[in-house]
Amino acid sequence: MQDRLLWRGDTLPADAGRIALPSDVEQELDSLVERLDRDPVPLLLLRPEDFALDASRAFMREVVRRSLDEGPGFAIVDRLPVERWSQSGTRAVWWLLASLVARPVAQKWDGTSIYDVTDLGRPPGNGVRPDVTNAEQNFHTDNSYNNVPPHYVGLLCLRTAMDGGVSGIVSFASAHEEMRRRHPDLLQRLYEPFYFDRQREHAPGDVMTTHHPMFEREDGRLIARLSHFQVKNGYRLAGVDLDPKGAAALEAFEAILNAPDMAARFQFQPGQMQLIDNRALGHRRTGFRDWPEAERKRLLVRLWLRDRGSRAYNG
Repeated sequence: MQDRLLWRGDTLPADAGRIALPSDVEQELDSLVERLDRDPVPLLLLRPEDFALDASRAFMREVVRRSLDEGPGFAIVDRLPVERWSQSGTRAVWWLLASLVARPVAQKWDGTSIYDVTDLGRPPGNGVRPDVTNAEQNFHTDNSYNNVPPHYVGLLCLRTAMDGGVSGIVSFASAHEEMRRRHPDLLQRLYEPFYFDRQREHAPGDVMTTHHPMFEREDGRLIARLSHFQVKNGYRLAGVDLDPKGAAALEAFEAILNAPDMAARFQFQPGQMQLIDNRALGHRRTGFRDWPEAERKRLLVRLWLRDRGSRAYNG
């Protein structure tokens, strides 16, 4: 177990994972946006090596080292000056900065690679991801039901909700140890397979579920793939009843994750970038009430990042 990940929300320092955007990086990005506004390049063609990004490259290396790989497993960078940039320029900057962490990959089977997290006014269910609703989420890892989930998840905040939408991050290492202490008889079940709903992100006629554990060990490190919501749907789609021990293990682990002292909580602000190690931490947000005007509605821009597998959705 990696000690750096054995943190709890009630003891985590308030400044953990928080990194200020340096002035030289901001100036470099101002010049980049000005250049791309003058001479646009399609987003998916943008590569960091095509631009003079020395300060940005050094900064993102430091973010990865200090916060993601040697720190608490998450980073909140404060902040990009999105209020003075064009929408296309802002997305280009986010794509390029995230590309300095790892390779952006498809987030949908159709190849969609940059994804707006915003309420589309539909309830969550099979084929409707919770991230495009205003419903409260359980703690989860992104794309837990895929063959090769992203290593890192990146979110850039452009607009906040009128009320609610508080974000939470939780360490699976700490929750795992709490599970070992409280429910040693149930912990092993999380290392055994569950059915997951694939959310219709697959070829027509393909199987609608995957079957794999919540927890695995990779080179001695705990790797988590968690979604209580997709497991419930997965068993329904598979036509199989969840075994009593599996149900008890899920409920016990969910209770640990939701204990008041386990998670770090924060309210996104426009221009903030969040990067999470998607194999080590779970994340969620509370339900929210949005603005009535379309142009003010809550909007985060998400990227999935991994250097493993292919860029295609299934990896």
